[in-house]
Amino acid sequence: MFRLLHIDHLVLRVVDLSKMLHFYCEVLGCTVEKRQEALGLIQLRAGSALIDLVPVDGELGRAGGAAPGKEGRNVDHFCLRVEPFDVEFIHEHMARYGYQAGAVALRYGAEGEGPSIYVTDPEGNVVELKGPDSASLNR
Repeated sequence: MFRLLHIDHLVLRVVDLSKMLHFYCEVLGCTVEKRQEALGLIQLRAGSALIDLVPVDGELGRAGGAAPGKEGRNVDHFCLRVEPFDVEFIHEHMARYGYQAGAVALRYGAEGEGPSIYVTDPEGNVVELKGPDSASLNR
């Protein structure tokens, strides 16, 4: 079995990036940690976690469909840090309960870049299960 450690990051689909950056950085005190302009992704540090802002007109944002509103999702996915991160076990565990876990990929999160797997809950919400920062595995 694995155990949940904490929320790693939240991803918000946004219409007005400048207003959202103002709110999260100026009002709440987040700092810009990483910009991935080609993807359309701004990652903000929020304590030990990240809040990712994805403009709906960018590459990632367009993949999410309509802009946030009554008929569109605002939250793209949320991420849970798990330990141990055992790919085979996670796939078998999800299958045992009737869920299909996606392929493992390296993705950037609050602890750095590391392996993760996406799974979809019964209501269509995407949950990312994330392992440790890859650099920490080499220490």
